[in-house]
Amino acid sequence: MAVWSCLIAAMALVVAACGGDDSGGGGGGGGGTAGGGSKTLTIYSSLPLQGASRPQSEDVINGEKLALQQRGGKAGDYTIKYVSLDDATAAAGKWDAAQTKANARKAAQDDDAIAYLGEFNSGASANSIPTLNEAGILQVSPSNTALGLTKSGQGAAPGEPDKYYPTGKRTYGRVVPIDTIQGAAQAQYMKDEGVTSVYILDDKEVYGQGVAANTKAPAEKLGIKIAGEDSWDGQASNYRALASKIKSSGADAIFLGGIIDNNGAQLAKDLHAANPDAKLFGPDGMATDVHGRDPAGRPGRELPHRADRVARRAPPAGQKFYDDYEKTYKVTQDQIDPYAVYGYEAMDVVLDAIEKGGNDRQKVIDAFFGTKDKSSVLGTYSIDEDGDTTLSTYGAYTAKGGKLVFNKAIKAQTS
Repeated sequence: MAVWSCLIAAMALVVAACGGDDSGGGGGGGGGTAGGGSKTLTIYSSLPLQGASRPQSEDVINGEKLALQQRGGKAGDYTIKYVSLDDATAAAGKWDAAQTKANARKAAQDDDAIAYLGEFNSGASANSIPTLNEAGILQVSPSNTALGLTKSGQGAAPGEPDKYYPTGKRTYGRVVPIDTIQGAAQAQYMKDEGVTSVYILDDKEVYGQGVAANTKAPAEKLGIKIAGEDSWDGQASNYRALASKIKSSGADAIFLGGIIDNNGAQLAKDLHAANPDAKLFGPDGMATDVHGRDPAGRPGRELPHRADRVARRAPPAGQKFYDDYEKTYKVTQDQIDPYAVYGYEAMDVVLDAIEKGGNDRQKVIDAFFGTKDKSSVLGTYSIDEDGDTTLSTYGAYTAKGGKLVFNKAIKAQTS
């Protein structure tokens, strides 16, 4: 039987992360003060609330709300108004570029807006970052991993990341490790599982192409042969021809670089049918509740990522998060999506920044970029000058009995 394996940036597994960069932040754009003389500021959240990612996004939102609730709905002297936006459309069945841009404009045009949590998908953030950058509003993603949003290099497209920052200054960051780290962890996971050759796929999106490129390079470095590369069409009815092509390559593993919303479940099913002995690997974008089934199509339920064995590996603050989430939302820990804790931390670090910067947008941005050795639900981390976290551990999961279950934590070696 094939093994379906996913990596999730489960830093809740991390007791301590590597140290951060001492350099300060990149600074903001339009800036100014939010709220006028009001003591109420608005934090927007923009996530896909339609399509396959909806259950995952709902847990992220719950995490954000929990962080705000535990602060009494305030940051420093300011009351925080929370506004949740949907960056997906029914027609697309996932995040939509036009809708994402509209969300960013809504926040940019709101004089009370002080921060923006999103997007969930890296491709979506590529559409919202420029607008928010021009408005000088801090943007923090709970889940983006595409390298090109913050850094140039292997896996980034031409013009990245500068094209996202029309002011020439940085206003965007994230609490999840970038794809150079995820790719290195993916390659190590493959090596540990005995993979000798891998066929690499991407879904043609910013995230998918980036994570594919960032997995290819370290895989080659570890001596894993690249049997072939291709892209899949998220609108296709089936992938039998692609599966047959991969079978003829002789690859003993297949990497699915993309998001589940792009027909990922059907792709995995067809690949397994044609290549029953090949191991299937996917990044965090493929590890959602829709994949609570093995590639043969047997149904499961929400991914059991959060079972007590995972909570026990979390730092004390992370253990408390899972206990509090369970009690607040009346769920068991095995029903909590891995990204719920990232929603919590994205909100928490933003609230920290508002406590320091008040209603001054530039000072809030500077405070976020100045985050250093923050003890959090994810472990201890800093934010570097590009807006990236210094955490570097991913959680590896394997399909067993129709469910993805935690396998082990992998600390990526990127050098």
